[in-house]
Amino acid sequence: MPIVIAPTDVELTIIKIMVDDKTKKHLESLGIVTNGKITVISTHGGNVICVVKGVRLGLNSDVAKKILVA
Repeated sequence: MPIVIAPTDVELTIIKIMVDDKTKKHLESLGIVTNGKITVISTHGGNVICVVKGVRLGLNSDVAKKILVA
């Protein structure tokens, strides 16, 4: 499921990241990698605030829709 519809306060595993190479490298530098863990704190209008490796990150709706978790 895309991270925008994921439940909050549950640790999830990133299954697939479907963005262009430049964006993917940027996300990897932030710790968002395939098989990595991510926790959604809140969503608002498709935008997502999440925790990756103990750091809060904000993702806009365009990117958040392309990150699949389980």
